[in-house]
This record gives sequence, structure tokens and C-alpha cells, in this order.
Amino acid sequence: MKLLNTQRLEYRAPGSFEETRYEKLHNVIFNSSIEGSKFIAHTIAGLIEQKQKNNEMCVLGLATGSSPISVYRELVRLHQKEGLSFQNVISFNLDEYYPISKDDIQSYHYFMHIHLFNHVDIKPENIHIPNGELPTDKTRSFCIKYEQKIEAAGGIDIQILGIGRTGHIGFNEPGSHRNSKTRTITLDHLTSYDAAPSFQGIENVPRKAITMGIQTILSAKRVLLMAWGTNKADIINKAIEGVVSSSIPTTYLQLHKNTTLILDNEAASELTRIKAPWLAANCEWDKNLRSKAISWLCRRTGKSILKLTDKDYNDNGMSDLLALHGSSYDLNIEMFNRLQHSITGWPGGKPNSDDKNRPERAIPEKKRVIIFSPHPDDDVISMGGTFDRLVAQGHEVHVAYQTSGNIAVSDQDAKRFLEVTQDILKSDQIKQIEKLNGEFENLNPNNPTPLGICNLKGSIRKGESLGATRYIGIPDDQVHFMNLPFYETGLIDKNPPSQKDLDLTMALIEELKPHQIYAAGDLADPHGTHRVCLNIIFGSLDALKTKSFMKDCWMWLYRGAWHEWEIHEIEMAVPMSPDQVLRKRKAIFYHQSQKDGVMFQGEDKREFWIRAEDRNAETAKKYKDMGLSDYAAIEAFKRYHFL
Repeated sequence: MKLLNTQRLEYRAPGSFEETRYEKLHNVIFNSSIEGSKFIAHTIAGLIEQKQKNNEMCVLGLATGSSPISVYRELVRLHQKEGLSFQNVISFNLDEYYPISKDDIQSYHYFMHIHLFNHVDIKPENIHIPNGELPTDKTRSFCIKYEQKIEAAGGIDIQILGIGRTGHIGFNEPGSHRNSKTRTITLDHLTSYDAAPSFQGIENVPRKAITMGIQTILSAKRVLLMAWGTNKADIINKAIEGVVSSSIPTTYLQLHKNTTLILDNEAASELTRIKAPWLAANCEWDKNLRSKAISWLCRRTGKSILKLTDKDYNDNGMSDLLALHGSSYDLNIEMFNRLQHSITGWPGGKPNSDDKNRPERAIPEKKRVIIFSPHPDDDVISMGGTFDRLVAQGHEVHVAYQTSGNIAVSDQDAKRFLEVTQDILKSDQIKQIEKLNGEFENLNPNNPTPLGICNLKGSIRKGESLGATRYIGIPDDQVHFMNLPFYETGLIDKNPPSQKDLDLTMALIEELKPHQIYAAGDLADPHGTHRVCLNIIFGSLDALKTKSFMKDCWMWLYRGAWHEWEIHEIEMAVPMSPDQVLRKRKAIFYHQSQKDGVMFQGEDKREFWIRAEDRNAETAKKYKDMGLSDYAAIEAFKRYHFL
């Protein structure tokens, strides 16, 4: 079997990386979760093969959740395409919900078989997963025997881990003791909240779990912890740079002699050497890093750009920036001009104007625009003001809703629409309604939602989207419902994107030949719909970039309802007046199924329209605080260069 060349991935062995005074855990940063996942998979594969040569068993500690999905996918590929055998593998899973049936699609028993065990040649008797079906009085003895089985197997050779937002590893929640072993534990509220979408509501999430303990994990010969996406950035910073504390169980890994954290760029973004590298080491002060440092300095000192002094730079670790690039005055002016030039009321370019200091081109005056929206409301939530401005300024704006968003419609909302429909249908059409009502009565959360109900919920979101786009003022034939196949599973879990998804996206781009593309640049969840939809667009642009029309196409990335671009990243800032903020709010209100108790709200209890307004107001405040004009709200964009 030909293994991945780990040198090509720039992996550095533990202890060989340039440690900073901030970091207490070895970590390796990859460009993407896919690269990081492949490294982990090939590391595991290499150990399995080495053990096979020595006629030894390879003992793996395995994790669940969204983070290791790509690892398991690559291991399956290595087995099916390159002959990697799992005959000498013994596996021990970290944890399992309790109580839960093995057949429940949310159980980790189900997860492991669906994603790995059903597709490789591991012996069933070598698979060990905590039993979520045990009577309560049997769990303690099970946990003791689980530890004994690990010990009898010779201990865990490689333990892979994810990390929860509480800093838990396995289900070792805050407060877990260093000497803890396999046991039953009560889930932290935040952990339950994160699991709620998969269980169709927090009330359905099991309150407990069986988990390996901290000591069990620390006893592994090697530990690989993976973290992907901006959602993990804060907790990764605390795990790597914080002190060892039971309040963040991941910090216990600082006590392990062979632990590596495998991160993507987004998960690593809050590390000091990434966020403020001038504090950790000497820097190459290019234009982007200068902007990042100056915006950081404004926040740290509470000053606007033009009020920063040489002393501010020197007192905050940036003396070499002054030495290399002149006085604070020159640096301040450069940053001020950069931010000022990002502000425009003409997101499609201002006709008959000098555009050398504007974010968009003046020509062509009337542009064809595609706004890609992962769900049927991301367009107005994330860039409703810019959308409205593009239409008002005469551009040909198309909206492409990449997925149906059907799983985000509650059963109660769908039934309400059925009742209204039933009142106006003729008697010979009632049977279809009765059939759908019967499907609602027999819904099983362990099975995919029936196609009829998926279609009904998709129709609800389609109608809401058309209401919003009509309000903004584009004709229906400029609204495209793509219904990308990867999404249409009837389950929370989606299929990997396929060539069909790429083909549909490429066909639309090639048909419209746009001058501008807007897309959701959210990178919080590596397996989330926004990230998958963005990767499909990236793949399509890569395939189409040799086409002549692509030379005239610019791509702008917006952020969703959770995060905004850092101010030094913003390349186009579109201000909104109070009246435009209200128009955006009304467009969002057309998406009634996503108001008043939305299914996938996350930890933030605010409704999407409130989040959007607060975020846009906060961006405007950041510009004001740095000495720029005072606007009611600003929508922000970053350009993606694909050529």
C-alpha cells in the first residue's frame, strides 16, 4: 500500500516545532480539515502495517462526532482501494450516550458501523464500544471490565480525540479528575445543546454517557487530537496556551509525553502565534500582517488609527515594525486609507468613476450577479442590504439556493401548512393530504424523513424565499432552487458532495456567465452545509477557470449569522442607512418558518434577524472606533481570488 508522504504535508515530529512561550501542547496546522484528516488516517495506517510486519495487534482508541468523519472516510478508502487490512486491529471507542439503543441512528455504535466498521475487514470480536443499553445497576461493572479489556490488549497504541466546546475529551466534562477512569457521567448543558439538532431537540438528548476517563486517555502511547473550524478556535487556544485545569479537561493532555493536536487554519486562528505573531516571534511584515497588527493595536489601546503613537507600537511588541516600515504616522495613514477605500455604497461598482481605490470595478456598468445561498434565507440574513442595493442599482441579480433547507422546518409548521391546504383542496385531492398526515403520525426519528414530508417542507421554504426575492424586486426566473443532491438525505447527516453537485453548480455558472459571485464564507463547521456548499463552488470555479468569461468574474465571500470577518480581512464594506436596515429585516421576516423558535438556532438564543442587525451594527461601530465614518450598519465581504 502506498502511504501518504507525510513530509509533503510538512508534519514535524513532537518537539521539533518552534515552541513559543505561549504554547504547551505540540500542534500541527494544516490548510484544511481534509489534509489534516488524511494525515491522521495515514498515521494510523502506517502503524497498522508496521504492527502487521511484527505480527502484533494494533490497538486503536476511536472517537465519534463530526471531526473524525473524514479520517474514517480515508481509512475506508485505503482499505478498499489500497489494500489496508484491519485484521490485526482491536478498537476501543471513547464513549457512548446513556441510555441509548445500539440501533438508534444517534448512537455511537451506529455511527462507528456506518462510517467505518461496515466497510473494513475488522473482526467483530475486536470491536469494543461502551454499551448504552445496560441496566443502571450493571454500568459500574461494565466500566471496570472495559478498563480490564484495554489493559489485556496491551494498552491503546493511538488514541484519536475530538474536542467539545466545553473542552471535554470523550465525555469528560469540566470538573473531571485527572485520575478518572471509564465511568458514567452527566453531560454538560452546552454539550447537550450542541447535540440537540441531531436529536431533534434538547429534550431528546440523553442526560448521561459512558466515557473513558482522563487517566485512560493519558495511558495511551500516542494521542492525536483533531479540531476543525472557527467554532473550536477559542477552546483550542485555552487548551494549548492555558494552565492545566479540571475546568478545561483537554489541558490534561499537557501532562502526556506524546500528544499532537492536528488543526486546520480556522481552529488555530486564536493561537497567539497566529492571531498576534509579533508577540511570539520575528515577523515578515507584509501588507496584510501590518493591517492585522494595527487593527489589533487599536483594540488593545482603545484608540482610533490616527491616534496611535510610536510608544503604542513599542509598548505592544511591534517595535520592529517601526524599525522596518517607518514612523507610526506613515503606518497609520496606510491602514486608514486601506479601510476607507473598502467602504462603498456601490457593491456592483460605481459607473463613470475612477475605480482604482474602490473595491469593485466600474465596468461593466450593469453586471450579472449570482448570490449563492446555502439555505433559503442566508442571502437576506447575511447580505440583504447589499442584495437590495445591487437590485436598486440596476444589476441583473440571480439567487441560487443551493439546498432545500427542508430539515429546518419543524413538523408543527409543516402540519399547519397541510391544514391550510386541506381547507382549500377539492375532495379528490384530500387523499394526498391524508397520506402525508399519516406519514407524520408514523415518523420514526431513527429513519430518514419520508420523501413526501421532505418535499412539503422544501416547498414551504421555497415559497418563503420567493416572497423575499419578490419583495427585493427580482423576477422569479432569476431565482434558482438547486436542491443539491448531497443534502437530500432526509436526515441531519448529509452525504459527501458528489460530481452531480459540482455539475449542477458548474452548469448554472456557465449558463449565466456572471461578473460577480457572492458566496457564504462560513468556516465554523468543516462538515456543515455552509462549508460543503462553499467547497462545491470552489471546485466548480477551479474546473471553469480556463473559460474566457471567468476572467471577468470576481467572487466575494460573506459571513453568516454567527461570525463576521475581522476588520483587517474586510475588502468591501457596504454601509446601510436605518431605512435599509428595516428593509433587510422585512426581507428576513418572509422566512416565517425560521422565526420564533427556529430548529437549528445554536447556543445563541437571538433570532436570526436580531443577530444579523447586531452583527452589522457592530461592524459599523468597529469602523467608527477606528476613526472612520459613523454608519448605522455595515455588511462586510472578503474577495476570493480563484484565478
